[in-house]
Amino acid sequence: MRHQISGRKFGRYSGHRILLFRNLVTDLLRYEKITTTEAKAKEIRGLAEKMVTLGKEGSLASRRRALAYITDEKVVNKLFTEIAPRYKERSGGYTRVFKLGRRVGDGAPVAKVEMVV
Repeated sequence: MRHQISGRKFGRYSGHRILLFRNLVTDLLRYEKITTTEAKAKEIRGLAEKMVTLGKEGSLASRRRALAYITDEKVVNKLFTEIAPRYKERSGGYTRVFKLGRRVGDGAPVAKVEMVV
């Protein structure tokens, strides 16, 4: 039984899985919408929202924490100057997941993750 076990493994070892999440969050913040599998979309949703919350804090410490996770410095600058001020009055729920159906090649459920306007 899987009691008290959260998160998906995706058939990867932990370092590979963490880098996968970092790259997906970085791309989501860069392009403000990405298309990926439904399971990956659900996993990165919370991580992206934590990055936006760091951007809303705006301190040097929060910028350094964001730089430690996001793989591109330009994306961090965009997060702190464009994305975070947009959600100043919002207390959460910065991302939205749309289900798009099944992928042609292998039938995997596909979803679009985007930043809420």
